Amino acid sequence: MIAELTGKLARKDPEEIVVDVHGVGYRLLVPLSTYLALPEAGEEIHLLVHTLVREDALELFGFASDMERRLFCLLRSVQKIGSRLAIAALSGLPPEVLVAAIQMGDAARLATVPGIGRKTAERLVLELKDRVAHVAAGGRTKVVATARLEDDARSALTNLGYRPQVVEQALAAVRDDGAPARLEDWIRKGLAALARA
Repeated sequence: MIAELTGKLARKDPEEIVVDVHGVGYRLLVPLSTYLALPEAGEEIHLLVHTLVREDALELFGFASDMERRLFCLLRSVQKIGSRLAIAALSGLPPEVLVAAIQMGDAARLATVPGIGRKTAERLVLELKDRVAHVAAGGRTKVVATARLEDDARSALTNLGYRPQVVEQALAAVRDDGAPARLEDWIRKGLAALARA
């Protein structure tokens, strides 16, 4: 089993990358969260790896953090959640937000991920709510607090008269830029994103 890879980033695309390790190119499927953390092609990288061996294929999945890899494995343990859908979930929501949504029973948030419908989202909550805490590796309080700040900001911006869909896009931009630690910063950055929209 391949557990980690260190080498030169030979090629990168949003869904897959190639890592050159002493002249051998390893193709890895990666979530968007990992892709966004990658350096430019040609630079040295280190990734955690999950190896999936099937009768007809050997697939490698690369992750920038242990939390991503552990969450990927946990998602795959749910019935009807395969590797591709687990990667899609990690690409659709940042790992911290994904963990918080499951912990808080927010099936509606999970259902915003392409490929995850309402029933699948409810199954994720049902099967993982009590098991997902260890994935945060001691950061549960921070994860839940961040999700609550975002929810409070969502409520505030919606109450100001902005449409929920537009607010969701603005908050996604704020989240991608690095989730703030204070509610006023969420609202201020959210308003700035709404002004640019």
